[in-house]
Amino acid sequence: MITMVELLVRGDGYSHEEFVERWQGDHAEIARELPGLKRYSTSVPTNPDDVEYDGVLQLTFESEAAMNEAWASEVGEEVMADAAEFLEIGAGPRMVVEDTIHVDVDE
Repeated sequence: MITMVELLVRGDGYSHEEFVERWQGDHAEIARELPGLKRYSTSVPTNPDDVEYDGVLQLTFESEAAMNEAWASEVGEEVMADAAEFLEIGAGPRMVVEDTIHVDVDE
């Protein structure tokens, strides 16, 4: 499994609260339909006024090829177009990482 991890910065004109509402609301409804998506999580800082990023995005796929196919899909294009309306694309760091689970209480 691979996971894309990205630190997000809200777009101009959005408060942190407005950004979170849009990101975890309407945008999440679109993004959850990405083909091949295995896990999708969003995290927001507990102290948004003291950090430079508004959230952490994690999208998990079976492989890097599956992730690339998802972004090339019609849904992937829709996700990116929607995201561009409320966040600064590429403003924060992004990594694609290989997952190693050391503890998972739910398993």
